[in-house]
Amino acid sequence: MRSSLFGGLFLAAALLAPALAAADPTIIYLVRHGEKGSAEKDPALTTQGQARARNIAAILKSTGIAHIYSSTAQRTRQTAQPLATELGLQVHVYDPAQSVKLVEQVKATGGTTLVVGHSNTVPELVRLFGAKPVSDIGEDEFDRLYQLIVDKDGSVTTVLLHSAAP
Repeated sequence: MRSSLFGGLFLAAALLAPALAAADPTIIYLVRHGEKGSAEKDPALTTQGQARARNIAAILKSTGIAHIYSSTAQRTRQTAQPLATELGLQVHVYDPAQSVKLVEQVKATGGTTLVVGHSNTVPELVRLFGAKPVSDIGEDEFDRLYQLIVDKDGSVTTVLLHSAAP
């Protein structure tokens, strides 16, 4: 009786092991805010930027995003909001000067995540999440959308997507 119980447990463990090993990787999307208005201290999105935010929401709405983070700037929050509204999620605000803290929080929370940042923070965040460094983002460049796929072993695959021009 005892050997059949252990045999059954061994068989169950053998059947479950591949499923556990094939668990979904963590996916993090990183994007710069949409087109911004004037050079004032905290500009809002332009009409083009609002259209890009809706475009990003349309691209990501079926990806299983469970968490959305935005820097404190108005333009990043406005970029994140259409997707948050579509999914019924709250936008969590982070301090862009605390990138390491944000990365630790996203990793601890797990799940598929969107992070909206800036031209000078998105490349740094890609690196901090463990991906290979990416090129700088120009001041007039708003279409990059990075998908970071973090495997169980910690390796990161980077996919560069683009949001269509509004």
